[in-house]
Order: sequence, then C-alpha cells, then structure tokens
Amino acid sequence: MLATQRQELILGRVAGAGAVRVADLVAELDVSDMTIRRDIAELARRGLVRRVHGGAVDARQAAHEPGFRAKLSRSEAEKTAIARTALDLIHPGSAIGLSAGTTTHLLAQLIATSTIRPLTVVTNSLPAADTLHRADDPALTVVLTGGTPTPSDALVGPLSTQALRGLHLDMVFLGVHGMDVDAGLTTPNLLEAETDRAMVAAGDQLVVLADHTKWGETGLSRIAELTDVTVLVTDAVPDGVDLPDLDLLLAPTPGA
Repeated sequence: MLATQRQELILGRVAGAGAVRVADLVAELDVSDMTIRRDIAELARRGLVRRVHGGAVDARQAAHEPGFRAKLSRSEAEKTAIARTALDLIHPGSAIGLSAGTTTHLLAQLIATSTIRPLTVVTNSLPAADTLHRADDPALTVVLTGGTPTPSDALVGPLSTQALRGLHLDMVFLGVHGMDVDAGLTTPNLLEAETDRAMVAAGDQLVVLADHTKWGETGLSRIAELTDVTVLVTDAVPDGVDLPDLDLLLAPTPGA
C-alpha cells in the first residue's frame, strides 16, 4: 500500500472515531511502527490530525472538548449527591487517588472541609489539587502529578503516567466519560485513558463515580472493565442493566 493510501485510511479512521492508535494501525496494515508514525507526522504537518502519545486525534478535538466549567454545570445536583456518598468511603490515614473530572472535583471540595485526617490525596486534576491546597491543612498532603493539561484541566501524558506507576494507593476514585456493561469504563481521550489506567493500577480498590447520564456512553479508549470496579457510586441504574459482582451505592436523588 502506498503512503498516500495509508494516510487516506488513517484520515478515515480519525474521521470516524475521533482518534487512532499507532498499535492498532500497525496490526491492521502490517507495517512497522515507524512507518505509521511517519504517516501521522505528515498528516499533522498538513494540519489534518493532531499527534498525541501513541496515536493521533482529530485536529479539531481540542477546540471541541468542553471545558471544566461547562462540564460542571451538567447534572450538578446528582454529581454532588454522588460525591457526598463517596466521602463516607474515605478513612483517616489513607492514601487515595482522585482522577480528573467534575464529580471527583466535588469530592475534593468535600474532603477539603472534612475532618478526615491525616489524608494523602494524589490527583491529576488541576481544579481538585487547587481546592485541596487551599485548605491549608498540614494533615492533608496533596500530590499533583505532572503532565500536559487538557481543555478539561486534566494532566495527562507520559509524565503523569510515569509518576502514578511509582505509587501505591489504598483507594482510587475515578470519574468516567462513559460506562457500559460490554464496553466498560471509557473516555474519548487516548492520553487521559492511559493516565487513568495507571491510576487504577496503583490502587487496591477502584471506586467509580458516575451519574446516570454516563450509562450507555462509549468513548474510544477503555480505562477498565466493570469487573475491575470495587464500588460503583451512582444516582440511578437503568432497567435491564446486569451489573457484575461489585458494591453498588445509590446516592439519594436530589429532592427525594
């Protein structure tokens, strides 16, 4: 296959899914890793895709990704109820991980004003780290991973992933873009998925915080299977959903 044909195929994959992984293209096209990277580099030079670690995304993706404040306004009451329910799972003396996301940020706000101390919180969320740091509490240790910020204020990429791989956490609180029985926990952002997987691997227990709007949503990249979840904290589970063996905590519906 000619380079121009490969590049047209790559563009088609990006147009359909929003992103592609180098490893997937290598397997599909039976060419070397370097060949695919050269093709992606050429497409990026022409402004047709944007290079990311491990693949490429639609060049318009960053501009179209909602900002943190925009996401926070969606289902805010339900997210607050979920965060309050999740707070009861945290015990003094623990080391916990907080992924980026609006519901985990609301949990960070509750942690900052709680009496759960001493406590160590590791996060790749700029808003969560700022909220916890402003508590100015010597019994609350805040560790912010390095990395490259996304439009939604998550730090992602190799630096963030490498930092997490050297840690051990008692419990990880994970926010997700989508949740599906078959697809698992997913996100459309390849780099964020990689960082989230590293955080999940660092934790003894995985607690997922997801409101009802996340059910049935499927992003490009899988973070974990539902069978990897220790506790699911949500406000509702759709009829007919057959959950694996996990602890389900239903947050009180606002106004109920």
